[in-house]
Amino acid sequence: MSGLRFLLDTHVLLWLTDDTSKLPAHVISLCEDETNSLFISIASFWELAIKVSLGKIALADNAIEQLHAWCADNAISILPIEMNHCIRLQILPFHHRDPFDRLIIAQAEYEKLSIISADEHFPAYGVDVIW
Repeated sequence: MSGLRFLLDTHVLLWLTDDTSKLPAHVISLCEDETNSLFISIASFWELAIKVSLGKIALADNAIEQLHAWCADNAISILPIEMNHCIRLQILPFHHRDPFDRLIIAQAEYEKLSIISADEHFPAYGVDVIW
């Protein structure tokens, strides 16, 4: 049986690795279901690197490498940014202006992925959001 395909928002990755108590039980169940395919955008790593370098969030010096290894160990595929994602991003409405979120939404739309996120802005884009 093939499962569902989910794109994890950045905060979901952080909470999966550090504090699952912040995640609803059904989200944990979806993430633990080995028939499902999980993805994380390279934009999430970009977002974390920028926010750490600006002092907006505190993570270990090697957090990016650790998160990347954790993803590999847990069968979470890295979704690269491709030209079709950028083309979709260009026509995405401006329900909010967070560039990382907007790219994640464009990727999910183009790749036909449901997004796992607590972000209240995401549903306005018409993407399938699980929370």
